Amino acid sequence: MSRRTAAVLTTGVAAIATLFAALPAQAVVGGTESTEPYSFMVSLQYDPPRQDGHRCGAVLIAPQWAVTAGHCANTPTGSTAGAPRDWKVRVGSLDTTDGGEVTEVDRFYRRHNTYNPAGEDIALLRLRTPVRAQPVRLAKSTPADGTAVRILGWGATAQSCGDFDDPDCYPSRLREADTEVLPLEQCWEGSDETLPLCVGSADPAVGPGMTDSGGPALVREGDAWALAGTVIGPGNKGADFPALYTDVAENTDWINGIVDGTDVPPLDPVPDVEGSATVGTCHGSVVRAATARPEDPALALTNGHCVPSGRPAPGTAVVDRPADLDEPVEVYDSAGYPRTTARATRLVYATMTGTDIALYRLDKTYAQLAAEGAKVFRLGTTPMRAGDQFLMARRVNRPLCTVEAVAPQLREGGYQQDDAVRYAPGDDCASRPGDSGAALLSPDGNTVVGVNNTSNRDGEECTEDNPCEVGRDGAVTAVQGRSYGQQVDRVAACLGAGSRWDPSRPGCASTGATPVTPSPSTAAAGTSHR
Repeated sequence: MSRRTAAVLTTGVAAIATLFAALPAQAVVGGTESTEPYSFMVSLQYDPPRQDGHRCGAVLIAPQWAVTAGHCANTPTGSTAGAPRDWKVRVGSLDTTDGGEVTEVDRFYRRHNTYNPAGEDIALLRLRTPVRAQPVRLAKSTPADGTAVRILGWGATAQSCGDFDDPDCYPSRLREADTEVLPLEQCWEGSDETLPLCVGSADPAVGPGMTDSGGPALVREGDAWALAGTVIGPGNKGADFPALYTDVAENTDWINGIVDGTDVPPLDPVPDVEGSATVGTCHGSVVRAATARPEDPALALTNGHCVPSGRPAPGTAVVDRPADLDEPVEVYDSAGYPRTTARATRLVYATMTGTDIALYRLDKTYAQLAAEGAKVFRLGTTPMRAGDQFLMARRVNRPLCTVEAVAPQLREGGYQQDDAVRYAPGDDCASRPGDSGAALLSPDGNTVVGVNNTSNRDGEECTEDNPCEVGRDGAVTAVQGRSYGQQVDRVAACLGAGSRWDPSRPGCASTGATPVTPSPSTAAAGTSHR
């Protein structure tokens, strides 16, 4: 699916006036607001990208059930069926901020935890309490090409919209448009096991935009509306419009089995990911050396290549600089929701030579984080060895992995690290884009023994994103798909009172013991991470 399909999408349209004479000639994209509310139209609101709280569209299909896009029903651990936290819906209002009925969502069921096949990117939301609003019926059959449909949404009013804080781009008032079902080949190239609908047009631009995923495509059955589809997003033909919608008729058995209670999937077990953290754009963890005092500022650990202000040049380190993180460090609870946050005040140490780590000092002490219930890990002092097991502390899961080997040297894009750990093959433990900085934990889950680092993506030798191993005999090996982490057993020896980096401490052997300013070229490279 395209970039915008994976994001939360919205509806943008220009009308085909002959389809529904009751509608104005323009709607959504360059169009008009709805003048009358739709009792079944739902605004799903949680972790909102927008100031008005709206995240996705949804559609009421029973007093206690709404349907939306599968990619709109996400929890931190990626469950297919689960109990969300702090999700609410506003039902039957023209405005995302006022009117209608408001209640919480206490269960969700996604048909899949991926968006493939595209036609099954659908989810059901069970409301904590039934609402009085009139639901919409499900369409009896798949609408034929050329069928007139009405689409609704609170999303972007133009294809150029980007800033979620712009009320002209993302209005809180509902908008609508009329369009039609098109042949699928106008949206989708290739075959799909479960075929979605293609709705809208390219010229004039008619279709969904940001924050309208899950919104309806409505058809007339007699004198009432029926739900024919819900917004997925752009197809795979490289254009935003027309767009894909689920075919509700193809998903009716799955919907009815859950709503009537005859075929309800069990809730997924939730992995315990307590203590996982976000540090800038990377994963991380809050760590504590054995010598740290409760009143010392806490330290957050991630990769050196995650430093936003620029990667330390080869052979150097950045020491004791102002913190460069725009957002607070978030520390998550066992279900992956934020437990607490803290601001980074200093970049204590960062290097990509010898190892690939960065340490940030936070504005909260270890005692304060403990009082807030945040998980803090011990900083390990024992090196990892071949055969050791460890847990990779992602926010979504915590797989048990094994060290296949320790590489004497790891080289990548001009950098070299020593004693990097290579992971035994396995999909769950492979280092994927976005996994940078994830803590490698001892099997008891309490001690950080390493930091996830990189993987060889293309099979190339020693280039960016393609690390190679150098053996003690000088032999160079590069294998596509191999993943690596960095050891941290030497870090604790360099930490002094007040969570400061002190290279003069006994046992501290660190790269670049004097502050070094990153060059413009390395600073520019610092925004990417493996």
